[in-house]
Amino acid sequence: MIYTINNIKVTDLAKDFGTPLYVYDGNRIEENIKDLKNSISYPKLSIKYACKANSNLHILKLIKENGLGLDTVSYGEVFLGLKAGFAPEEIIFTGDNTTEEEFEYCVKNNVMINIGSIFQLDLFGSLYPNSKIMIRINPDVGAGHHDHCITGGPASKFGIYIDQIDEAKKIAKKYNLKIVGIHSHIGSGILDVDIFIEAMDIILNEAKKFDDLDIIDIGGGIGIPYYEHDKPIDIKLLGAKITNKIESFNKEYKKEVNLYIEPGRYIVGNAGYLLAEVVNKKKTPLFNFVGINSGFNHLIRPMAYGSHHRIINGSNYNSEKKEFVMVAGNLCESGDIFTKINGEKEPYKIDEIRYKDILVIMDAGAYGFSMSSNYNFRERPAEVIIKDGIVRIIRKREKLEDLLRGME
Repeated sequence: MIYTINNIKVTDLAKDFGTPLYVYDGNRIEENIKDLKNSISYPKLSIKYACKANSNLHILKLIKENGLGLDTVSYGEVFLGLKAGFAPEEIIFTGDNTTEEEFEYCVKNNVMINIGSIFQLDLFGSLYPNSKIMIRINPDVGAGHHDHCITGGPASKFGIYIDQIDEAKKIAKKYNLKIVGIHSHIGSGILDVDIFIEAMDIILNEAKKFDDLDIIDIGGGIGIPYYEHDKPIDIKLLGAKITNKIESFNKEYKKEVNLYIEPGRYIVGNAGYLLAEVVNKKKTPLFNFVGINSGFNHLIRPMAYGSHHRIINGSNYNSEKKEFVMVAGNLCESGDIFTKINGEKEPYKIDEIRYKDILVIMDAGAYGFSMSSNYNFRERPAEVIIKDGIVRIIRKREKLEDLLRGME
Protein backbone atom coordinates (compact mmCIF):
# COMPACT_ATOMS: atom_id res chain seq x y z
CA MET A 1 0.00 0.00 0.00
CA ILE A 2 1.23 3.48 -0.88
CA TYR A 3 0.74 6.31 1.62
CA THR A 4 -1.11 9.34 0.30
CA ILE A 5 -1.12 13.02 1.24
CA ASN A 6 -4.39 14.73 0.34
CA ASN A 7 -5.12 11.78 -1.97
CA ILE A 8 -1.79 12.04 -3.82
CA LYS A 9 0.61 9.07 -3.60
CA VAL A 10 3.93 9.98 -2.01
CA THR A 11 5.73 7.83 -4.57
CA ASP A 12 4.23 9.97 -7.34
CA LEU A 13 5.30 13.13 -5.54
CA ALA A 14 8.83 11.78 -5.19
CA LYS A 15 8.92 10.79 -8.87
CA ASP A 16 7.57 14.13 -10.10
CA PHE A 17 9.52 16.49 -7.84
CA GLY A 18 12.45 14.47 -6.52
CA THR A 19 13.59 13.99 -2.93
CA PRO A 20 14.13 15.26 -0.32
CA LEU A 21 10.84 17.10 -0.65
CA TYR A 22 8.66 19.14 1.67
CA VAL A 23 4.96 18.59 1.05
CA TYR A 24 2.18 20.71 2.56
CA ASP A 25 -1.52 19.92 2.69
CA GLY A 26 -3.21 23.25 1.98
CA ASN A 27 -6.64 21.93 2.87
CA ARG A 28 -5.35 20.83 6.28
CA ILE A 29 -3.96 24.31 6.90
CA GLU A 30 -7.38 25.79 6.16
CA GLU A 31 -9.07 23.24 8.46
CA ASN A 32 -6.72 24.15 11.31
CA ILE A 33 -7.48 27.85 10.84
CA LYS A 34 -11.21 27.16 10.77
CA ASP A 35 -11.07 25.04 13.94
CA LEU A 36 -9.24 27.77 15.84
CA LYS A 37 -11.54 30.51 14.58
CA ASN A 38 -14.62 28.52 15.53
CA SER A 39 -13.30 27.78 19.02
CA ILE A 40 -12.99 31.45 20.08
CA SER A 41 -16.28 33.31 19.79
CA TYR A 42 -14.92 36.66 21.03
CA PRO A 43 -15.89 39.18 18.31
CA LYS A 44 -12.80 41.41 18.55
CA LEU A 45 -10.36 38.54 17.94
CA SER A 46 -7.37 38.86 15.63
CA ILE A 47 -5.36 35.71 14.91
CA LYS A 48 -1.77 36.59 14.04
CA TYR A 49 0.01 33.66 12.38
CA ALA A 50 3.54 33.26 13.82
CA CYS A 51 5.31 33.06 10.49
CA LYS A 52 8.66 31.92 11.90
CA ALA A 53 7.05 28.45 11.94
CA ASN A 54 6.87 28.42 8.16
CA SER A 55 7.53 31.53 6.11
CA ASN A 56 7.05 30.26 2.56
CA LEU A 57 5.51 33.13 0.60
CA HIS A 58 2.77 30.95 -0.90
CA ILE A 59 1.75 29.62 2.50
CA LEU A 60 1.62 33.18 3.83
CA LYS A 61 -0.69 34.10 0.94
CA LEU A 62 -2.95 31.14 1.75
CA ILE A 63 -3.07 32.16 5.40
CA LYS A 64 -3.83 35.75 4.39
CA GLU A 65 -6.70 34.50 2.19
CA ASN A 66 -8.14 32.78 5.26
CA GLY A 67 -8.35 36.02 7.21
CA LEU A 68 -5.36 35.85 9.55
CA GLY A 69 -2.87 38.57 10.41
CA LEU A 70 0.84 38.08 10.94
CA ASP A 71 3.22 37.85 13.90
CA THR A 72 6.79 38.62 12.83
CA VAL A 73 10.11 38.52 14.66
CA SER A 74 12.47 40.08 12.11
CA TYR A 75 12.32 42.84 9.53
CA GLY A 76 12.76 40.09 6.91
CA GLU A 77 9.49 38.53 8.02
CA VAL A 78 7.84 41.97 7.89
CA PHE A 79 9.14 42.28 4.31
CA LEU A 80 7.69 38.86 3.45
CA GLY A 81 4.36 39.71 5.05
CA LEU A 82 4.04 42.88 3.00
CA LYS A 83 4.99 40.94 -0.16
CA ALA A 84 2.30 38.37 0.66
CA GLY A 85 -0.31 41.12 0.75
CA PHE A 86 -0.78 41.72 4.45
CA ALA A 87 -1.64 45.32 5.27
CA PRO A 88 0.75 47.00 7.73
CA GLU A 89 -1.99 47.15 10.38
CA GLU A 90 -2.38 43.35 10.12
CA ILE A 91 1.27 42.81 11.10
CA ILE A 92 2.87 42.93 14.54
CA PHE A 93 6.65 42.95 15.00
CA THR A 94 8.02 41.36 18.18
CA GLY A 95 11.76 41.45 17.79
CA ASP A 96 14.43 40.30 20.22
CA ASN A 97 17.64 42.29 20.57
CA THR A 98 16.33 44.48 17.77
CA THR A 99 18.67 46.74 15.81
CA GLU A 100 18.01 50.40 15.06
CA GLU A 101 17.73 49.43 11.39
CA GLU A 102 14.90 47.01 12.16
CA PHE A 103 13.08 49.64 14.22
CA GLU A 104 13.43 52.08 11.33
CA TYR A 105 12.11 49.56 8.79
CA CYS A 106 9.01 48.86 10.88
CA VAL A 107 8.35 52.54 11.59
CA LYS A 108 8.67 53.45 7.91
CA ASN A 109 6.25 50.67 6.99
CA ASN A 110 3.74 51.57 9.75
CA VAL A 111 4.02 48.18 11.46
CA MET A 112 3.17 47.94 15.16
CA ILE A 113 6.28 47.32 17.27
CA ASN A 114 6.20 45.18 20.40
CA ILE A 115 9.18 45.91 22.69
CA GLY A 116 10.53 43.41 25.21
CA SER A 117 13.23 45.13 27.27
CA ILE A 118 13.66 48.28 29.33
CA PHE A 119 16.86 49.18 27.47
CA GLN A 120 15.25 48.87 24.04
CA LEU A 121 12.16 50.72 25.18
CA ASP A 122 14.39 53.65 26.16
CA LEU A 123 16.32 53.36 22.89
CA PHE A 124 13.16 53.31 20.79
CA GLY A 125 11.69 56.22 22.73
CA SER A 126 14.78 58.33 22.11
CA LEU A 127 14.58 57.61 18.38
CA TYR A 128 10.81 57.77 17.88
CA PRO A 129 9.12 59.79 20.62
CA ASN A 130 5.34 60.26 20.49
CA SER A 131 4.84 56.77 18.99
CA LYS A 132 2.27 54.08 19.68
CA ILE A 133 3.82 50.81 20.84
CA MET A 134 3.15 47.51 22.55
CA ILE A 135 5.33 45.96 25.23
CA ARG A 136 6.10 42.33 25.85
CA ILE A 137 5.87 41.20 29.46
CA ASN A 138 7.62 38.21 31.00
CA PRO A 139 4.89 36.83 33.27
CA ASP A 140 7.23 34.80 35.52
CA VAL A 141 5.84 31.54 34.13
CA GLY A 142 7.11 29.41 31.26
CA ALA A 143 6.10 26.23 29.47
CA GLY A 144 6.96 24.28 26.35
CA HIS A 145 8.11 21.01 24.86
CA HIS A 146 11.83 21.79 25.39
CA ASP A 147 13.94 24.19 27.45
CA HIS A 148 14.96 25.99 24.27
CA CYS A 149 11.30 26.77 23.55
CA ILE A 150 10.29 28.15 26.95
CA THR A 151 9.97 31.92 26.59
CA GLY A 152 8.74 32.98 30.01
CA GLY A 153 10.06 32.79 33.55
CA PRO A 154 13.24 33.99 35.27
CA ALA A 155 15.57 32.02 32.98
CA SER A 156 14.09 33.46 29.80
CA LYS A 157 15.66 36.24 27.73
CA PHE A 158 12.26 37.42 26.51
CA GLY A 159 10.06 40.24 27.72
CA ILE A 160 10.06 42.94 30.39
CA TYR A 161 9.89 41.20 33.75
CA ILE A 162 6.69 41.91 35.64
CA ASP A 163 8.55 43.68 38.45
CA GLN A 164 9.83 46.25 35.91
CA ILE A 165 6.45 47.41 34.62
CA ASP A 166 6.51 50.65 36.62
CA GLU A 167 9.89 51.48 35.11
CA ALA A 168 8.52 50.78 31.63
CA LYS A 169 5.64 53.15 32.25
CA LYS A 170 8.05 55.88 33.38
CA ILE A 171 10.11 55.53 30.21
CA ALA A 172 6.97 55.64 28.09
CA LYS A 173 5.92 58.85 29.83
CA LYS A 174 9.41 60.33 29.36
CA TYR A 175 9.17 59.98 25.56
CA ASN A 176 5.40 60.38 25.28
CA LEU A 177 5.07 56.80 24.05
CA LYS A 178 1.52 55.50 24.14
CA ILE A 179 1.39 51.86 25.25
CA VAL A 180 -1.63 50.62 23.32
CA GLY A 181 -1.15 46.92 24.01
CA ILE A 182 0.63 44.37 26.12
CA HIS A 183 1.82 40.94 25.06
CA SER A 184 2.99 37.73 26.66
CA HIS A 185 4.18 34.41 25.27
CA ILE A 186 5.32 31.64 27.60
CA GLY A 187 6.56 28.99 25.18
CA SER A 188 5.60 26.57 22.43
CA GLY A 189 4.26 23.05 22.09
CA ILE A 190 1.69 23.47 24.88
CA LEU A 191 -1.03 20.80 25.00
CA ASP A 192 -2.40 21.65 28.46
CA VAL A 193 -5.28 24.15 28.45
CA ASP A 194 -4.72 25.09 32.09
CA ILE A 195 -1.11 26.15 31.51
CA PHE A 196 -2.16 28.43 28.69
CA ILE A 197 -4.98 29.95 30.77
CA GLU A 198 -2.69 30.43 33.78
CA ALA A 199 -0.43 32.62 31.68
CA MET A 200 -3.44 34.49 30.31
CA ASP A 201 -4.63 35.20 33.86
CA ILE A 202 -1.27 36.77 34.69
CA ILE A 203 -1.20 39.03 31.65
CA LEU A 204 -4.79 40.14 32.24
CA ASN A 205 -3.93 41.04 35.83
CA GLU A 206 -0.95 43.05 34.62
CA ALA A 207 -3.13 44.75 32.01
CA LYS A 208 -5.16 46.35 34.80
CA LYS A 209 -2.08 48.43 35.66
CA PHE A 210 -2.35 50.24 32.32
CA ASP A 211 -4.84 52.90 31.29
CA ASP A 212 -6.79 52.66 28.06
CA LEU A 213 -5.19 49.64 26.39
CA ASP A 214 -6.51 48.70 22.96
CA ILE A 215 -4.83 45.30 22.62
CA ILE A 216 -4.24 42.25 24.80
CA ASP A 217 -1.94 39.78 23.04
CA ILE A 218 -1.84 36.37 24.74
CA GLY A 219 0.83 34.96 22.43
CA GLY A 220 0.87 31.53 20.85
CA GLY A 221 2.39 28.20 21.76
CA ILE A 222 -0.54 25.89 21.04
CA GLY A 223 1.02 22.49 20.43
CA ILE A 224 0.27 19.53 18.21
CA PRO A 225 0.57 15.81 19.03
CA TYR A 226 3.92 14.44 17.85
CA TYR A 227 3.68 11.06 19.59
CA GLU A 228 0.84 8.68 18.74
CA HIS A 229 -0.15 8.62 22.43
CA ASP A 230 -0.25 12.42 22.72
CA LYS A 231 -3.70 13.89 23.22
CA PRO A 232 -4.33 16.99 21.11
CA ILE A 233 -5.18 20.13 23.01
CA ASP A 234 -8.92 20.53 23.58
CA ILE A 235 -9.25 23.50 21.25
CA LYS A 236 -12.96 24.01 21.97
CA LEU A 237 -12.32 24.12 25.73
CA LEU A 238 -9.34 26.43 25.23
CA GLY A 239 -11.38 28.75 23.04
CA ALA A 240 -14.27 28.85 25.49
CA LYS A 241 -11.98 29.66 28.41
CA ILE A 242 -10.15 32.35 26.44
CA THR A 243 -13.48 33.95 25.51
CA ASN A 244 -14.77 33.86 29.09
CA LYS A 245 -11.54 35.32 30.47
CA ILE A 246 -11.39 38.25 28.07
CA GLU A 247 -15.10 39.06 28.47
CA SER A 248 -14.73 39.08 32.27
CA PHE A 249 -11.69 41.33 31.94
CA ASN A 250 -13.61 43.75 29.74
CA LYS A 251 -16.34 44.15 32.33
CA GLU A 252 -13.82 45.10 35.00
CA TYR A 253 -11.69 47.21 32.63
CA LYS A 254 -14.82 48.92 31.31
CA LYS A 255 -13.67 48.61 27.73
CA GLU A 256 -13.79 46.06 24.92
CA VAL A 257 -10.20 45.39 23.95
CA ASN A 258 -8.87 43.69 20.84
CA LEU A 259 -7.62 40.18 21.57
CA TYR A 260 -4.59 38.88 19.67
CA ILE A 261 -3.42 35.27 19.63
CA GLU A 262 -0.33 34.07 17.75
CA PRO A 263 -0.45 30.41 16.66
CA GLY A 264 2.23 29.05 14.37
CA ARG A 265 2.79 25.34 14.89
CA TYR A 266 -0.94 24.71 15.35
CA ILE A 267 -1.67 26.14 11.90
CA VAL A 268 0.99 24.40 9.80
CA GLY A 269 2.67 21.70 11.90
CA ASN A 270 0.52 18.68 11.08
CA ALA A 271 0.07 19.86 7.47
CA GLY A 272 3.72 19.32 6.54
CA TYR A 273 5.69 16.22 5.54
CA LEU A 274 9.32 15.64 4.64
CA LEU A 275 9.82 12.94 2.01
CA ALA A 276 13.22 11.25 1.77
CA GLU A 277 14.55 8.26 -0.15
CA VAL A 278 16.25 5.23 1.40
CA VAL A 279 19.83 5.08 0.11
CA ASN A 280 21.53 2.72 2.58
CA LYS A 281 20.97 -0.04 5.13
CA LYS A 282 23.57 -1.32 7.61
CA LYS A 283 23.85 -3.20 10.90
CA THR A 284 25.93 -2.76 14.03
CA PRO A 285 25.85 -4.89 17.18
CA LEU A 286 23.30 -2.42 18.57
CA PHE A 287 21.14 -1.18 15.73
CA ASN A 288 19.81 -1.63 12.23
CA PHE A 289 20.42 1.67 10.45
CA VAL A 290 18.48 2.99 7.50
CA GLY A 291 20.17 5.86 5.69
CA ILE A 292 18.17 8.50 3.82
CA ASN A 293 19.09 11.33 1.46
CA SER A 294 18.26 14.08 3.95
CA GLY A 295 19.67 15.28 7.24
CA PHE A 296 19.25 17.73 10.06
CA ASN A 297 20.12 20.46 7.59
CA HIS A 298 16.54 19.94 6.37
CA LEU A 299 14.81 19.13 9.66
CA ILE A 300 16.85 20.12 12.70
CA ARG A 301 14.25 19.53 15.43
CA PRO A 302 15.26 15.94 16.35
CA MET A 303 18.92 16.95 16.65
CA ALA A 304 18.39 20.34 18.32
CA TYR A 305 15.51 19.51 20.65
CA GLY A 306 15.44 15.70 20.74
CA SER A 307 12.03 16.04 19.11
CA HIS A 308 9.99 13.04 18.11
CA HIS A 309 8.58 12.88 14.60
CA ARG A 310 6.68 9.80 13.50
CA ILE A 311 8.23 8.18 10.44
CA ILE A 312 6.34 5.89 8.09
CA ASN A 313 7.34 3.92 5.01
CA GLY A 314 5.31 5.63 2.33
CA SER A 315 6.23 3.00 -0.27
CA ASN A 316 5.19 0.03 1.87
CA TYR A 317 2.53 1.41 4.20
CA ASN A 318 0.66 -0.95 6.54
CA SER A 319 2.84 -3.90 5.61
CA GLU A 320 2.54 -7.14 7.56
CA LYS A 321 6.29 -7.14 8.12
CA LYS A 322 7.80 -4.59 10.54
CA GLU A 323 11.33 -3.85 11.64
CA PHE A 324 13.05 -1.75 14.30
CA VAL A 325 15.39 0.72 12.69
CA MET A 326 17.38 3.86 13.38
CA VAL A 327 16.77 6.36 10.60
CA ALA A 328 19.98 8.27 9.94
CA GLY A 329 20.63 11.31 7.80
CA ASN A 330 23.39 11.91 5.27
CA LEU A 331 25.40 14.55 7.14
CA CYS A 332 28.86 13.94 8.53
CA GLU A 333 27.60 14.20 12.12
CA SER A 334 26.89 11.42 14.62
CA GLY A 335 23.94 13.47 15.87
CA ASP A 336 22.21 13.24 12.48
CA ILE A 337 19.55 10.77 13.65
CA PHE A 338 15.83 11.27 13.03
CA THR A 339 14.53 8.56 15.39
CA LYS A 340 14.21 10.09 18.85
CA ILE A 341 12.06 9.03 21.80
CA ASN A 342 12.00 11.24 24.89
CA GLY A 343 15.02 13.06 23.57
CA GLU A 344 17.18 9.97 23.13
CA LYS A 345 18.21 8.03 20.03
CA GLU A 346 15.88 5.05 19.82
CA PRO A 347 14.82 2.76 16.97
CA TYR A 348 11.30 3.05 15.55
CA LYS A 349 9.06 0.20 14.51
CA ILE A 350 8.45 0.85 10.81
CA ASP A 351 6.98 -1.16 7.95
CA GLU A 352 9.66 -3.25 6.22
CA ILE A 353 12.07 -0.92 4.44
CA ARG A 354 13.66 -1.55 1.05
CA TYR A 355 16.27 0.32 -0.99
CA LYS A 356 14.76 3.42 -2.66
CA ASP A 357 11.59 3.32 -0.56
CA ILE A 358 10.16 6.74 0.30
CA LEU A 359 10.10 7.47 4.02
CA VAL A 360 7.67 10.12 5.24
CA ILE A 361 8.64 12.21 8.26
CA MET A 362 5.36 13.40 9.74
CA ASP A 363 4.29 16.70 11.32
CA ALA A 364 7.15 18.59 9.70
CA GLY A 365 5.25 21.71 8.63
CA ALA A 366 6.46 23.89 11.49
CA TYR A 367 10.13 24.76 12.05
CA GLY A 368 11.21 22.43 9.26
CA PHE A 369 12.22 24.31 6.15
CA SER A 370 12.26 27.61 8.06
CA MET A 371 15.17 26.32 10.18
CA SER A 372 16.96 24.53 7.33
CA SER A 373 20.52 25.26 6.25
CA ASN A 374 23.20 24.38 3.72
CA TYR A 375 25.39 22.56 6.22
CA ASN A 376 27.84 20.17 4.52
CA PHE A 377 27.28 22.37 1.43
CA ARG A 378 24.08 20.52 0.62
CA GLU A 379 21.14 21.99 -1.23
CA ARG A 380 17.83 22.64 0.47
CA PRO A 381 14.81 20.71 -0.84
CA ALA A 382 11.93 21.84 -2.99
CA GLU A 383 8.54 22.58 -1.43
CA VAL A 384 5.14 21.70 -2.89
CA ILE A 385 1.60 22.33 -1.72
CA ILE A 386 -1.47 20.20 -2.42
CA LYS A 387 -4.83 21.93 -2.35
CA ASP A 388 -8.14 20.72 -3.75
CA GLY A 389 -6.36 17.89 -5.55
CA ILE A 390 -3.87 20.17 -7.32
CA VAL A 391 -0.13 19.89 -6.64
CA ARG A 392 1.92 23.05 -7.09
CA ILE A 393 5.60 23.73 -6.52
CA ILE A 394 6.08 26.69 -4.19
CA ARG A 395 9.87 26.67 -3.91
CA LYS A 396 12.34 25.28 -6.41
CA ARG A 397 15.00 22.85 -5.32
CA GLU A 398 18.32 24.56 -4.75
CA LYS A 399 21.22 23.82 -7.07
CA LEU A 400 24.87 23.80 -6.10
CA GLU A 401 25.38 26.90 -8.22
CA ASP A 402 22.83 28.72 -6.06
CA LEU A 403 25.06 28.19 -3.03
CA LEU A 404 27.92 30.04 -4.68
CA ARG A 405 26.04 33.33 -4.91
CA GLY A 406 27.96 36.06 -3.18
CA MET A 407 31.16 34.00 -2.99
CA GLU A 408 32.38 34.52 -6.54
